[in-house]
Amino acid sequence: MTADRTIDSRPRPMDMAMAEAEAAAARGEVPVGAVVVDASGTVLGRAGNRTLELKDPTAHAEMLAIRAACVALGSERLTGCDLYVTLEPCPMCAAAISFARLRRLYYGAADAKGGGVDHGPRIFEHATCHHRPDIYGGIGETRAAALLRDFFAARRD
Repeated sequence: MTADRTIDSRPRPMDMAMAEAEAAAARGEVPVGAVVVDASGTVLGRAGNRTLELKDPTAHAEMLAIRAACVALGSERLTGCDLYVTLEPCPMCAAAISFARLRRLYYGAADAKGGGVDHGPRIFEHATCHHRPDIYGGIGETRAAALLRDFFAARRD
């Protein structure tokens, strides 16, 4: 006897983050995308990089998605929420993740040069860091890394 299984047909958060990264690339922005979801999987914020468009060095995908999620919840805290991002967050974004009290961080490609989570300053390991999310790296890494590699290769040609 087989059990009935309901298949969730909603897009997965990392797939949504990749779509945001691809849209950012199409705008000429570094292809990074981010999505914030609550515990039920409801999307509270999603964004791709917009630093060039907004002339704002803080307009990273993570920052924009966090801001949108905070507005959606009416709170500066995203306790119980998860962030999916296609690239390891930089130190600025890692600090914002901590301040927002995000529950979990899922990221795709590692960033040995600019990362702030598992590379570089490793923000969450500092004694002065008040909150450390659960961290899961390498989610969709191959696809995310290829998008970044192709984006920068096209700029060098």
